[in-house]
Amino acid sequence: MRIRLDGEIKEIRALWIEDKERGIVKFLDQRFLPWRIEFYTSRTYKDTIFAIKEMVVRGAPSIGLAGAYGLYQALIELKDLNKIIKAAEEIKNARPTAVNLSVRVDEVLNFIKSKFEEGVSFSNIVEETYEKVESIANEEIEANRKIGEFGASLIKDGYKILTHCNAGAPAAVDWGTALAPIRVAHRQGKRITVYVPETRPWLQGARITAWELLMEDIPYFLISDNAIGYFCWKKEIDIVIVGADRIVLNGDFANKIGTYKIALCAKENGIPFYVAATISTFDTNIRSGDEIIIEERSPDEVLYVRGLAEDGNIRRVLIAPKESKVRNPVFDVTPFKYVSGIITEYGILRSQKDIIDALKKAGRLK
Repeated sequence: MRIRLDGEIKEIRALWIEDKERGIVKFLDQRFLPWRIEFYTSRTYKDTIFAIKEMVVRGAPSIGLAGAYGLYQALIELKDLNKIIKAAEEIKNARPTAVNLSVRVDEVLNFIKSKFEEGVSFSNIVEETYEKVESIANEEIEANRKIGEFGASLIKDGYKILTHCNAGAPAAVDWGTALAPIRVAHRQGKRITVYVPETRPWLQGARITAWELLMEDIPYFLISDNAIGYFCWKKEIDIVIVGADRIVLNGDFANKIGTYKIALCAKENGIPFYVAATISTFDTNIRSGDEIIIEERSPDEVLYVRGLAEDGNIRRVLIAPKESKVRNPVFDVTPFKYVSGIITEYGILRSQKDIIDALKKAGRLK
């Protein structure tokens, strides 16, 4: 992703291994965006679990890679296979909804198990596991780039595009999922405008998507979540592209809370509604969205809003009676019947048959 840091334009990833011998991982700390650019240093797998739980890193593909990196750290720290297996469960339980986390952790764990069973020396296991997790990082980046190319074909010159939350490079290692087609279309010279809902309660749209588009000089309007219906009704939106945290076999998907009502609004107003996600976001063990576990987070995320105060410090402000009872589901489920297509690295999937065929091609289904 492109950022401006210390007066320079730099290209960085959302997370990377800084020191492979010691297992040190660096994260772009998303808790501080857009007010300042900070990096979180993880020295242990428990540090990485903290990063996943506390939203240092967020977005399904980035969380998946964080889990893979965390298991690499656990390998270096623990050395014992039984302890590594327990660490893998800890990492997978850090957040429940994004399937990429368990998919990537299991992928790396199975790789490590196979090396122990083959009698490979520990130093070689570490080296080969490092190569494995870096191949996952490169696979995600390449998949997102392809999503950008496929998705950009849907975007015409002059289009106004509605997205939701942040499905950009911070959420997806690099390029992004929903923002990848927008990036590519912009670089192709298409005149586009992005409508960015604030995305309560964590404000990932206002804080992160707006910041990311600003870094790329892509025109956008920040809008309140409650304004989505108005702009759809006024025919000011030509296409909707959102990300996903888990897609199941029938095409239903979980994404940031508020996605379902956008899908309903798009359907009512005849606006194409697309989901952008890598094949690693599909859960091949679940057939229907009814089975997806929805994470509920702290009431404080609804009771308080964080922002930059006039004195330059980041503060949180209470916006409701402190005694209020709060429900804070952070994802919802959108049925596949509202989806025009799922943009993946294997093309645009428009039917359940397309989904099954792509999963088989990717080796995710037999």
